[in-house]
Amino acid sequence: MSLNRSEKQAVIDEVAALAAKAQTLVMAEYRGITVADLTKLRVEARKAGVSISVLKNTLARRAVTGTPFEVAAEQMTGPLIYGFSEDAVAAAKVVVEFAKTNDKMVLRGGVYAGKSLDVDGVKSLASIPSKEVLLSQLLGLMQSPISRLARVVAALAEKRGEAQPEAEAQPA
Repeated sequence: MSLNRSEKQAVIDEVAALAAKAQTLVMAEYRGITVADLTKLRVEARKAGVSISVLKNTLARRAVTGTPFEVAAEQMTGPLIYGFSEDAVAAAKVVVEFAKTNDKMVLRGGVYAGKSLDVDGVKSLASIPSKEVLLSQLLGLMQSPISRLARVVAALAEKRGEAQPEAEAQPA
């Protein structure tokens, strides 16, 4: 089904709005994947805050013009699914995890921070823990010296408390 000019512009505007808010774009070929599997991918993507779109490449190229994702315009060939996410790693995680369970999904590349990523770059991005995990790890690192100090002080106080009765038992 062919889109008329105004419908195409609406698609371009919608994708441009996604690109304006997103940090990451991941692209993958979906040739041969069933509708049921694509639906599963969309459900997982929605849970992770990732917007998955199947677009005509010419519309996708026009939509990313003037954005940090413009560097991927050359990679936009063939039947592609586009995943945009505001979280830096969410799109990569969702698509890479889906590709592990569905051999017909072929990663093509992506963009992060205005830099084009190859397949290995997308996989590396997907292996980074989520923002929440990184923040909790940082908090743990920051608390570690303080909690160690508190344990040492408590141990010293306990030893001093044990030493006091012995000193009182001996005659002066």
